Amino acid sequence: MFRMPPSRLVSLALLHTASLLAASAGLDPSRLAAIPTRMQAFVDAGTAPGIVTLVARHGEIAALKAVGYFDLESRKPMPVDAIFQIHSMTKPVVALAALMLAEQGRLSLLDPVEKHIPEFRGQMIARREGDVVTLRKPKRLITIRDLMTHTSGLPPNPTAGIAELHGALHKTLSDVVLIYSQTPLDFEPGEKFQYSNPGMATLARIIEVLGGMPFEKFLETRIFTPLGMNDTYFYPPKEKWRRMPTAYILKDGKPLKYTSDPLGEGLMKFREGAKYPLPEGGMYSTATDLFHLYQMLLNRGVWNGVRLFSPASVELMTRVHTGGLATSTPGAGWGLGVFVIDKPTGTLSFASPGTYGHGGRYGTYFFIDPKRDMIGIFMIHREGGSDERTAFMQMALSSVMD
Repeated sequence: MFRMPPSRLVSLALLHTASLLAASAGLDPSRLAAIPTRMQAFVDAGTAPGIVTLVARHGEIAALKAVGYFDLESRKPMPVDAIFQIHSMTKPVVALAALMLAEQGRLSLLDPVEKHIPEFRGQMIARREGDVVTLRKPKRLITIRDLMTHTSGLPPNPTAGIAELHGALHKTLSDVVLIYSQTPLDFEPGEKFQYSNPGMATLARIIEVLGGMPFEKFLETRIFTPLGMNDTYFYPPKEKWRRMPTAYILKDGKPLKYTSDPLGEGLMKFREGAKYPLPEGGMYSTATDLFHLYQMLLNRGVWNGVRLFSPASVELMTRVHTGGLATSTPGAGWGLGVFVIDKPTGTLSFASPGTYGHGGRYGTYFFIDPKRDMIGIFMIHREGGSDERTAFMQMALSSVMD
């Protein structure tokens, strides 16, 4: 008499449970099951090292899968609880921290930045004609909302005086923002969209000043801990370094170990000795930790019965604030720290209007589709290329059957 191995019985039971969960969430189990198969095809083709994907609907994780490798040299399998550098996916969390202070009456989105950081007084706009630079006063002052919507006029990245900042992390947040306060603007506040890391760092400094504690401590105590985000950090403890995948960069269609990036496989991978928390892109997290955060947003501010934000804050964060300004995401405007889809197009074609999210430098990405009550999280540790992410988004969104 044939007896099925116990391991096979367990696998079949898990598959059956996953199918039931997907079906109860209005998702096609076979379409969800095809996602890791497609991701594995990218790994097999040699374009991606390892990938973790998560799809959730109606408050439940319907699919959480890992494929590929934690490290290509050792061929260690990628675990679902790997801790990734999520880079600019940090920005929405900084915006949430500012909204928390707004709810407490500590700030207004229309506050001039100089109200909270006096060093910004007298900031000028630079006009460049050839080698000649002239300065003039802006028509109005930078506001906190400008920082959150990338319309402040602050430059995209650290200025020449601290161009090494992201590689060395050698200055405090206070010192860095002091330099930004003396940096001329590129354009009139509110008149253009220009993605700005200094703008988000400035917002973080305001949080630090008004919150009465270091920026990263504010996020830990007010957001990460209440949400049970136990693997989310700006400065990860040594005992968890072993859970951070090797970082890669795509070169000639192949992932190479990213030794040239101090944040990749360089001196600052684990932030040892860092002074700067890198609020524009310094978070480490896991797919399940991020699910807690994003489900709280879908729940309009509540997680596990605990309210962190008012519904008004979530609504304010996730509506377009940039009007008709062209942004970095086709078909989308910008909310407070997130893109918000206005007219689905391109890689966002399958998403509903009102879907919002953000990506990160090493390819990580999330979307929240309120109309479908759905979350998608894509985790990878490789700069360059987005075919895998696009495939994940399209497959996840097209798995909805109701």
